[in-house]
Formats: sequence, structure tokens, C-alpha cells
Amino acid sequence: MRVVFMGTPDFAAASLKKLIEEKFEIAGVFTQPDRPKGRGMEMSCSPVKELALANALPVFQPEKMRDGTALSILRDLKPDILVVVAYGRILPDELLALPKYGAVNVHGSLLPRYRGAAPIQWAVLNGDKITGVTTMYLAHDMDAGDIIYARETEIGEFETAGELFDRLMDMGAELLVKTLRDIESGTAPRTPQDHTKATYVKMLDKSICPIDWNSAPREIVKHIYGLQPWPVATAELEPGKAVRVFAASYTDTHTAYAPGTVIAAGKAGIEVACAGGETVLITELQAPGKKRMRAEDFLRGNRLTLP
Repeated sequence: MRVVFMGTPDFAAASLKKLIEEKFEIAGVFTQPDRPKGRGMEMSCSPVKELALANALPVFQPEKMRDGTALSILRDLKPDILVVVAYGRILPDELLALPKYGAVNVHGSLLPRYRGAAPIQWAVLNGDKITGVTTMYLAHDMDAGDIIYARETEIGEFETAGELFDRLMDMGAELLVKTLRDIESGTAPRTPQDHTKATYVKMLDKSICPIDWNSAPREIVKHIYGLQPWPVATAELEPGKAVRVFAASYTDTHTAYAPGTVIAAGKAGIEVACAGGETVLITELQAPGKKRMRAEDFLRGNRLTLP
């Protein structure tokens, strides 16, 4: 089976690495064009490109997918199947229809839940207890193709989105191998999605960072762990002084203070009132221009106003 792989970030690179290890015939690799990155704005290539070049695989980086360039390249490569993992581009129908077996995708959720970008982060942010990965056939509509396989996993109560990302990345790569082998052997199932159960999520940005202390404790904790490693939750423990919050836990405290009030600060952490007269304990944070640290260490150099 001749495979053309399309992907860009680390999540995609893990799948490509697994295909290389499993000795699949990879005819070519498509990835996003190099972009300026960092303070120096130096041109940087994607993790998928780095891996492909390290393994002497042909790399293609078309700027557009609908001007005929990508279609011409694919015709020359003669793939049996397209594997698309977090490529970051919508593929036109003529590309999807070109290979014998069509195009398959690895998605970081249990479809039809969480179609779209950042499904892993939103599973944590929304407090889900179960998530997973899905392999599916690509269709005209985003993440709406027939499901091939899905694998579930539990989300740890204090698991960050980054930690979950790494686990699902590896799960997805393993599932992709099974998917391709079963497609080639003719044993892969094909189950249409129930579109009435579809939900959609959007990319994260920094506007979501501030903690809403009018929320319940679990919502706040999940907000903190769901926004790691980026863009990271923030809070003003003193007016006008925002900190980044990396870790928190639940308490048994009940208080009459208004949500957002710092009611205690000590070795255990910084306790903040939230909805329903309950509190959350911040245990790890970062002040502007400082390193990430335990709340106990933060308090050695920062005095907070208590009621």
C-alpha cells in the first residue's frame, strides 16, 4: 500500500513516525510551508517535515490546495491512500477521491463529539471523564466522515491537556497502523456518524485564560488543567496583578466571602472563594517575569491581602 502522508504538528509526526517504524511504503509527505517563528522570526519547519527529511522522504509544501499543484503532485505519486493527521488544510474533493482507498484521518476525540480544532483541550476544559481517538474516512464536511475505529481512555482528574495530548497522540498512531492494515485486507469497518450528536469546538486563544471565580470548584480546576501547556489560566490575586496558574486542588472549606476573594495563604497554597461558598486551593503559579513555582515559594516574596 502506497501512502501519502499529510500533517504538520507533533500530533501528526507521531503517526508518521509509527508508519515509518512499521515499514509502510510512504511515497511522499505533505506539510505546511515553513513559517517565521520565535522572537527572531526565523523560518521554522514543522515537526512532520523534520521527521520526513531525517528519513529521506520526499516533502511537499504547497501554499494552496485548490490551484491544481497538489493534485498534480498526487497524481505523480500514485498513492493507494492518503493519511491526513492535523494537516491544517481543507482538502478539495478531487484530492480525496484520487487514491484507491480514499483518505483517512486520525482525530483526537470520540466522534461525532468535538469536531474541529483543539478537541483534546476542550475535553479537559469541559470536565469530561472519557475521551479517545477516532480514525475515519475524510469527507467533504469537516470531521464528518464515516468512522473506522475508535479507542477510549479515561481523563485523569488532574491531568493536563498537554499530558492527555501526548497519550492520545500515541494511541492515535497505534490505531492508524491497525486502520491501514485492515483497510488493505478488506476487514476495516465503516460506520456513518450520527450527525445529530455532533458537537463543535474552536481554537483556543488568550481571551479564555482568566479564571471565572463564579464557577464551581471542578470547573475552575478543569479550566486550569485544560489550558496547559497553552495558553495557561490566569488570575488576579491582587487587583491589577495577574499571575499564571498551573496547579490547584479541591478543599473542604465553606465560606461566606465573595467569589474571587483570597481567604487564606500559607504553606498549603492560596485559597480562593468560588461559587456556592466553596473554595479552590492554588498550589502552583507564575508571576510576570518570574519562573513557575509552588505557591509556598511565591508567598515568600509576595504578600497577599486577606480579609
